[in-house]
Amino acid sequence: MTEEKLMDAAAEMRENIKIGLLRKRITQVQLAEMIGEGEAQVSRAIRGDMNPQSSKIRQKIYKVLER
Repeated sequence: MTEEKLMDAAAEMRENIKIGLLRKRITQVQLAEMIGEGEAQVSRAIRGDMNPQSSKIRQKIYKVLER
């Protein structure tokens, strides 16, 4: 995958999570508390950080947004 495609995918993921948060009417701070993660870690995960911990955090985020 090219760098440009990776950047586009990260931007789309970030946008989808932000929309989900707006629909649920919760903030990133509230989300972090709900999933038991730190605010900075949640922010990195939302921005598209690719380390394994961020991936696990995104899975937790998706579960909250699917409820």
